[in-house]
Amino acid sequence: MSGLPVVLCVAEKPSLAASIAGFLSEGKHRSRRGGQEVHEFERDFNGARCHFKVTAVIGHVLSIDFPAKFQSWDLDPAILFDAPVQKKEATPKARVVEHLEREAKGASHLILWLDCDREGENICFEVIDACAPVMRPNRGNTFVHRAKFSAVSKESIERAMRTLGAPNRDEALAVDARQELDLKVGVAFTRFQTRFFQGRYSHLDASVISYGPCQTPTLNFAVQRHLEIVSHTPEDFWSLHVEVRSASLGKTLVTRWERERVFDADVGEMFRSMVAGDQHALVESVEETEEFKRRPAGLNTVDLLKAASAGMGMGAHRAMQVAERLYIQGLISYPRTESTAYPPGFDLKGTLKAQRGHPDWGEWVEELLTGSMTKPRGGKDEGDHPPITPVRSATESALGGGEAWRLYDFVARHFIASVSPDCVYVSRRATLVAGGERFRVSGQTVIAPGWTTVMPHRAVEDNPLGEIERGESLPIATVELRQGATSPPPYLSEAELIGLMERNGIGTDASIPTHINNIESRKYVKIQSQGGRRVVPTDLGVTLVQGYHRIDPELALPAVRSHVEKQLDMIATGKADHESIVRHTLAQFAAKFRNFVDQIERMDTLFEASFDPTCSSGKPFSKCGRCLRYMRLVSTRPQRLYCPTQEEVLELPTGTVKLYNNRECQLCGFELLLYQNGNRTYPMCPWCFNHPPFAGGSKPTKGLMSGAPHPRAHPIVDALVVCPCPECGEDDKLKGREGGWLMLEPVGGPRWKFVCTGCALVVKLNDSVHRVTVDKLDVCGACGARCPTVIYHKDRTPLAGGETAHVACLACDDLLNSSIELARGRGAARGG
Repeated sequence: MSGLPVVLCVAEKPSLAASIAGFLSEGKHRSRRGGQEVHEFERDFNGARCHFKVTAVIGHVLSIDFPAKFQSWDLDPAILFDAPVQKKEATPKARVVEHLEREAKGASHLILWLDCDREGENICFEVIDACAPVMRPNRGNTFVHRAKFSAVSKESIERAMRTLGAPNRDEALAVDARQELDLKVGVAFTRFQTRFFQGRYSHLDASVISYGPCQTPTLNFAVQRHLEIVSHTPEDFWSLHVEVRSASLGKTLVTRWERERVFDADVGEMFRSMVAGDQHALVESVEETEEFKRRPAGLNTVDLLKAASAGMGMGAHRAMQVAERLYIQGLISYPRTESTAYPPGFDLKGTLKAQRGHPDWGEWVEELLTGSMTKPRGGKDEGDHPPITPVRSATESALGGGEAWRLYDFVARHFIASVSPDCVYVSRRATLVAGGERFRVSGQTVIAPGWTTVMPHRAVEDNPLGEIERGESLPIATVELRQGATSPPPYLSEAELIGLMERNGIGTDASIPTHINNIESRKYVKIQSQGGRRVVPTDLGVTLVQGYHRIDPELALPAVRSHVEKQLDMIATGKADHESIVRHTLAQFAAKFRNFVDQIERMDTLFEASFDPTCSSGKPFSKCGRCLRYMRLVSTRPQRLYCPTQEEVLELPTGTVKLYNNRECQLCGFELLLYQNGNRTYPMCPWCFNHPPFAGGSKPTKGLMSGAPHPRAHPIVDALVVCPCPECGEDDKLKGREGGWLMLEPVGGPRWKFVCTGCALVVKLNDSVHRVTVDKLDVCGACGARCPTVIYHKDRTPLAGGETAHVACLACDDLLNSSIELARGRGAARGG
């Protein structure tokens, strides 16, 4: 060792360091224990004999955090957006920095064998920061080298040694930016909402209520599917089930009705009678086409995770752990890649030859190697790593079965399928006519199974239709009208969730499993192992997401995070400045945080309704217009309606609320209420009150209102309005707000009255009036106001000749004016 230049090699994991040392030393290395294991040997490098030391870190050397004075949860979280950050040793007990400094002391060269992705590039610079100050490189020479490899095999490692490059500073800075953004945004929101809700409600079982820029949009996908399910209203339908007999085939064929289904039982019965009356079905047409089931493109990380979850019952997080272990063992290539296209020069034949002689698929591989091997489909080359492939052959017994074998088996079969011919089959379809209705039968005959030979679970079913000829008449064996009902979609499968995250730019192929694991470990969702690993949100998960939507939907929707990921991509490719992107993005989230704090009560109403036992006892009251289920009336102040299905809270003004004869709002479908303010009653839609559809609409208020809950433009008010209020109509217009209108009180007699929508004026009719109605078509010719129809009691009518009906203007008609009394309503206060 003395006198030889020292080359320090650093890998990301100890097991990977051992494999690299074994390949570079031809298995002749010596191992000793330092902070981490160190493997030593001699080898030529840059034309000179050198002493090699190969060791490893254990993931990130450093982690980002706030300085000590910002660690207290008693501080205002808003200051965290501008707080400094610092890097600390990620695992202090392991003393990785001390180990690197000791092994790098006096070394001439540093070769970085970290994983070839952005995180790996970031770790490269963490290693450089620890090693470079104590090294003794030759002057003028490059002494830091980056090894790029996609498989843990001798060929791949030696190729990396021949093509050493430099670490990518831009990709490392993109990781620094993501870490700082996620830390500041996540900690600020998490501290605030945890402190706000902690201990507030007895049924809330959560020590930390966390927010994450990727975690929360991931949860949002699961919650939105949950809301689709709970708001679904089943609808009955009827479909025709028709079977025909084929003498030439000697079997009964099940047809498919062209209409598929109808939603009226009588219509369905009519079609059944028409078809049954024909007794025979005429073959109208027969089509036959040759079709192809295309071979798969190369396998990337997302497709591997989806297959593991859907087909192997293996969670995404667990699947990545197993895949990484197979990679380090040299059995598969690097499992983190976005590419589905093999790069030019990729040794497809050499990779395939490694599977020759395998007991499960060796025979098919041999057939491919002797001539039927096919060029892979296009796919996408993202420039990171090649698609995931097997590196060397392994059997089920060698891997011990279980998860490792299932994942390896899929990777190997998928690669072999990607270089196999397409599956070819003949599809034969016939259209039958009976009773004027069309029905279809079909079948397929496999000509060449191609790639499905090695992936039989995706094979085309060989189900020939047989020789049915056009014009042939087939006896009808069965005609049934079957009843069914529409059903909601199932909960998202984990595989579907992974696909949504990828399409919407939430996380990366490396981080997607972590985000899913986070929402499960924090009890925002439960993953049902049966039925394809379905992601079911908990009450806490639903309430959180609904709360974000009430305050700022962008906090939960994927668009904002997708935009951030694109900004990080620009840093990684050198197209944007790291500091500028971080500063701009933090400013945006700081503004969102201030708005969130100001409106936290909107989320609190949901938490109260879900986790306060006094609210869960609210009685069923009126129907929700979104799910058609009953909302509960919570009478404790402030009174409100709560829909447990939609996780929606609708605030109500102070006063008495009653049902309005099962009437529905024309705008939103919610059941209408009567709102009583003192001695005045107004119609009210709870949804439109909380979400005003018109300019000038009332905002939710916890106090009394001076007038109607809705403006004149709302249909339930407009239907009862007659004329401007003589007290506030013109005055309010001069002040720039909607003037008050007199409207017929919706509760009716025995004492009929008109109430103002804007102030406390009440116009009472005397006891001679039996009934009053308002028709939009009856308009005063003098002032343009609507003329109500007043029906008097027969024994008290002031009309000549004993007439009882009088259509007149409340403002202009002297007779009607003699029947009224002006008064001030009780209960008027602030608001309105």
